[in-house]
Order: sequence, then C-alpha cells, then structure tokens
Amino acid sequence: MKEENPGINKTKPEIFHVPVLLNEAIEGLNIKNEGVYVDATFGGGGHTKAILEKLSGGFLSGNEGRLFAFDQDEAAEKNIMMNERLIFIRQNFIHIKRMLRVHGITKVDGVLADLGVSSFQVDNAYRGFAHRLEGVLDMRMDEQNEKTAALIVNTYSEALLQKIFSEYGEVRNAKTLAEKITEARKEKSINTIKEFIMVIDGCIRGNRNRYLAQVFQALRMEVNDELNALKDLLRQSMEILNTGGRLVVISYHSLEDRIVKNFIRSGNTDGIEIKDGFGNKEKFFMPVNKKPVEASAMEIKINPRARSAKMRIAERLKVELR
Repeated sequence: MKEENPGINKTKPEIFHVPVLLNEAIEGLNIKNEGVYVDATFGGGGHTKAILEKLSGGFLSGNEGRLFAFDQDEAAEKNIMMNERLIFIRQNFIHIKRMLRVHGITKVDGVLADLGVSSFQVDNAYRGFAHRLEGVLDMRMDEQNEKTAALIVNTYSEALLQKIFSEYGEVRNAKTLAEKITEARKEKSINTIKEFIMVIDGCIRGNRNRYLAQVFQALRMEVNDELNALKDLLRQSMEILNTGGRLVVISYHSLEDRIVKNFIRSGNTDGIEIKDGFGNKEKFFMPVNKKPVEASAMEIKINPRARSAKMRIAERLKVELR
C-alpha cells in the first residue's frame, strides 16, 4: 500500500461524512488563495472540499495555494477528489511535520483537525465502532494496526480496564464493569460486539444507549491512542504554523477539549505557563474565540453527531527563529 496519493481519482468521490461546523471551521481558518493548509482528518472530504473551493479563486494568478490532507484509514482514499491543489497522504496526523517536509513544506497557514469518527467508520458493522451493529470488536482507524478492541478486552488487566472506562468513557461504575469483563473472559474470549454487550449487560446504568456509547468511546480512544496523537498534532502545529496562521480543532470529548484549551493558552498540552528571562508569560497563540464554538440547534437537528462538538480557533502569534 502506498503511503501517498497525488490527489487524483477519476471516479466521483463518495462523500460519506457530514462535516461538523463546516462554515465556522472554514471561516476560522481565514483562508488565503495562495496559502498552504493542512486538513489533518480528511475522512469523507467535506472540510477538504470547502477549503479547496477557497483556494481555487486564485488559480489563474499562478499562486502556490495547496492543501495537504491526512487520513490513516484506507477507506478514506475512496473520497479523494480531482484537484491539482490537493495532496492526499495516507498517514496518521502524528506524521504531519515529517510528511510535509517530504513535499518541501516547512510552514503552513492553517491546520484543521476534526477529531470525530467518520460516518463511514461508525455505520459499517465490520469496523466494530458502533454498539448498535453486530460485528467484531475492532475499532481500528488504521486497519494495519495490531491493537483491536477485542485485544484490549481480553488481555488488559482489571485495573487498566477500569482506568480506561473511567477516564476515556467517564463511566461511573467502571470498577464493576472491569470486574465483570475480566471474570467473563476466564471462561471464553470476547470477540464480537454481541458477546461483549451480553457480558456487560448487567452493568448498564441509566440510559442504555448513552452508557454503551461511553464504553465504546473509551475502547476506541485506547485502540487508536487518540489523546497522545492529539498532543503530537498540537505540538507539531506550533512548529509548522506561520505567524498569523490559524489552528482549528473540533473535539468531542472533555479530555480532548481540555488539552486543546491548555495548548492554546500556554503553548503546551499540560497547561504549564512558560516565562521569559524577565518573568513575562510567553504567548504562542491568541484565541480567536473566548469560548468554544458549538453547533447550532439547526445543525444538531440535521446531524445529531454535532451535539457534543466543541471547536477552538487560535492564531499563531510568533514563530521562533531556528
């Protein structure tokens, strides 16, 4: 499998993901016709398509406007649209800095990341993301990775399972849930969604769908190491963004949003303030909005998955001399 694709597919793109906060994200990027941009989460190509439309206005003037789109999911390649300004790279966004350099790019004018799972992933049973569909416990965004949800459920210690469900899923009875799983797997391995739900059925509290969504979210985040990947993305974005460049991140989990907020405020994901030799707080980003942008009631009605979305926008204040 090739790591890259020049961005040309003669078939009509199959847009399978309804972009969340589309207009707000494009406005937040403050796109210049001649700018260089990164869509770190290509998915169905919805955000990418909208960015390309902004870049196309200056094509006849011979400018260098380009868009680099990243996605680790092989299925996303089906959605590549024909546009010579688009360079698609089938890689996890943790490789953004390295892959941009392969193409001779060291600085960009904007980075967009929509951290949500694409509709294609959620709505296909064989990918194992959704509790409402029967399939194997998979949840890998990159199907070449070895770690699956089934591997986690069958091999992680009780203490580690409890931590994952508590921190990533905010499951209130995470300890009971972890105990139930570790007891059940002694008799038989748990490999499918149906088997897993049967095992944990007695642990479900409150709204059934909400509880299962929290549990599956926790497993997905662990399978794909999503929080560490986000931290890598943010650190690299600070290095590659031009002064005045925009960072736009759409998150769906309180832990993700907190990491993004800390990073914009302090320049690091731990939220630790950095001071110069005179004791003055160093600022690397300026928040464009004081509070995160959220979906309107109309958008949520059309696309319920937008309900938990929070978008933060920041502008790079300075670029250090290297």
